[in-house]
Amino acid sequence: MMDKMSATEALKDFQKYTPKDFPAYEALVPGHRGCQGCGEILALRQVLKGMGGPMIVTSATGCMEIITSPYPHTAWNVPWIHVAFENAAAVASGIEAGRKAMIRKGILPAEEADCKIVAYGGDGGTADIGLQALSGAMERGHNMVYVCLDNEAYMNTGIQRSSSTPFGANTTTTPPGELSFGQATDKKDIPGIIAAHGVPYVATASPFYYTDLMNKAKKAATVKGPAYLHVFAPCPTGWRAAPSSAMTLAKLAVESKYWPLYEVIDGKYVINKKIKKAKPIGEYLKPQRRFSHLNPAQIEYIQAQVDAKYDRLMYLAGEAEDE
Repeated sequence: MMDKMSATEALKDFQKYTPKDFPAYEALVPGHRGCQGCGEILALRQVLKGMGGPMIVTSATGCMEIITSPYPHTAWNVPWIHVAFENAAAVASGIEAGRKAMIRKGILPAEEADCKIVAYGGDGGTADIGLQALSGAMERGHNMVYVCLDNEAYMNTGIQRSSSTPFGANTTTTPPGELSFGQATDKKDIPGIIAAHGVPYVATASPFYYTDLMNKAKKAATVKGPAYLHVFAPCPTGWRAAPSSAMTLAKLAVESKYWPLYEVIDGKYVINKKIKKAKPIGEYLKPQRRFSHLNPAQIEYIQAQVDAKYDRLMYLAGEAEDE
């Protein structure tokens, strides 16, 4: 059985970051080749900076692997390994188990246990291809942090739909036309699925709310046992939005209740930012041409789904809707 303890206990003396005391630590340094306006690379930098070092990072195949490691260059300032789409969590599990064995045998000093083990992947490498390995790592209780950078499609390989692609979105494999209106299914609730594993800490985050995001990353790294972060990762290229729109969308997603900010600490849901007067979902959809084909009825359906999911979240958190 791997290390596992109460997140409530681990976080009882937690000291929050403020904008005045963010760490200087940088695991990800200048030199990447991200698209203009990429919100995902910003989110990843915030996560790693919030965790602080030292750390070992495993990366699933995806945009963040491609743009940070074009041979012979690298934008990584920490030990980093690129693995296949499906096994970032499995490799991180192996690193954690191997380190534990080496400490037990006296090969590594005990303080090496403070080195964080981080795995990350996009929504395709998390919600689809990597879900089995992720579920196994969470169920076994490995002392690691998994980060999903959710840009809602397989952007690296051509903007194909994933199970995290929202209803109605135009992707190269769900194009709108006479017989289609885009993505026909709703977005998979990966944070809820991981929370159902009984892990100590699960959280959602948005890079616009960077203090919230970095504090959640710090909490995830503080907890002993598996922790999971699901981070909104705006992709102007794949979403057919202006390169300057990433942070606007990251803000609108929260303000419209599309991307609620919450934590699940030892099974208890906590909403971090309550939205009392939500903006219409249309304000979030409008800047993205991936939704430009939708008719009013379809937008109304999306609004109803967003409202219902937020109401359910309020219920899980034990709070009545107060609009």
